[in-house]
Amino acid sequence: MNAGGLVPDEIVTDMVAARLDREDVKQMGWLLDGYPRSSSQAGSLEKLQIRPDLYIVLDVPDEVLIERCIGRRLDPVTGKIYHLKFFPPETEEIKARLITRPDDTEEKVKSRLQIYKQNAEAVSSTYSNITNKIDGSSSKEVIFKEIESLLSQLQQEKVKLHT
Repeated sequence: MNAGGLVPDEIVTDMVAARLDREDVKQMGWLLDGYPRSSSQAGSLEKLQIRPDLYIVLDVPDEVLIERCIGRRLDPVTGKIYHLKFFPPETEEIKARLITRPDDTEEKVKSRLQIYKQNAEAVSSTYSNITNKIDGSSSKEVIFKEIESLLSQLQQEKVKLHT
């Protein structure tokens, strides 16, 4: 991760599968953010018969993603994440202690982005029949509203199936 790479597929898949097997998840459902990231991970989920009802892709231009990542800062005291432009710290004291995470340099972000692009097509093809693209360069309010709408539609469809 510090080199800008990803955690090995087997480790992440084992962690995800273990968590999805817990009772609260079986009752309440689940949402995965940024996973699966490779065709191997998607294939592992398929073999375990773990399939999402909905696959959402946030479509964001590279320049925007890079700006969002390299502007992030971590408060080592509270663990809170800030962004120098979009979510600045509340005080100068907090600003003075902020650090850049080792994986948020421009070089490492570009490396992660390249890896993502290599894998995204294969993952999307696994879920092509349930994929929904959303403009991720919109405001978070607009994005949340679109996601909420997709989830509401899905819930309504499930209710219709069970009645």
